[in-house]
Amino acid sequence: MSNQLLANKRGIIFGALDEQSIAWHVAEKCVSQGAKITLTNAPVALRMGKIMELSEKLQAELIGADATSVEDLENLLNKSTEILGGKIDFILHSIGMSLNVRKGKHYTDSNYDFMQKTFDISAISFHKLMQSALKLDSIAEGGSVVALTYIAAQRVFPDYGEMAESKALLESFARSFGYHYGTLKKVRVNTISQSPTWTTAGSGVKGFKEFFDYADKMSPLGNASADACGDYCVALFSDLTKMVTMQNLYHDGGFSTMGMNPAILNL
Repeated sequence: MSNQLLANKRGIIFGALDEQSIAWHVAEKCVSQGAKITLTNAPVALRMGKIMELSEKLQAELIGADATSVEDLENLLNKSTEILGGKIDFILHSIGMSLNVRKGKHYTDSNYDFMQKTFDISAISFHKLMQSALKLDSIAEGGSVVALTYIAAQRVFPDYGEMAESKALLESFARSFGYHYGTLKKVRVNTISQSPTWTTAGSGVKGFKEFFDYADKMSPLGNASADACGDYCVALFSDLTKMVTMQNLYHDGGFSTMGMNPAILNL
């Protein structure tokens, strides 16, 4: 059901690859709620994924950008402002990739060049995006920036590798840059800590199915779906959350608050 919560708003959605992507669902929800958006992903993702289909379906311009490149980010922001006809009201940062995890490197035998690349892609890109947007004055006053994170930033999940540190850094950037962006431009910056979700990237983590089932049993409401995360993002992009900033908001069916659930004993 559409309430047109984002009517007349302009947004940029990072990270949609295919129908499993959370960003894919967020993009669909935003447009259904009245927003005009541009879509972006890395050039290699544009070739591998189905984002062209989403672009055509939503009539949203697709702009390739390497999120680790300030030049690409500035081009994305300038083009989006031009295409959408004004300053940006909301941005979703849905980017994460670990070379160590992808190549099966154990956490205690991490390749540090891989680790630095992971941090750049998964976390520092968030700072680069906001710094570029601030310098270009691309985001409208009262705008909203959201990044997707995971509870491994606070707790140990052994097979998640240095993505845990990446998410911790991402959340720290949201707080620190959120202070400055709020003070200077009244722009809100938050992170959403999402349940384990069946995405192309997430399902590549060792033991993901077992962990997904565990979290689903542990959470009173079960795991939050990508579709539900889309709704939550819409709420944070809307004017209904104008005073919410610098927060890490759990969207996980209650998993983050649980100590033990008797249902786990039946696994």
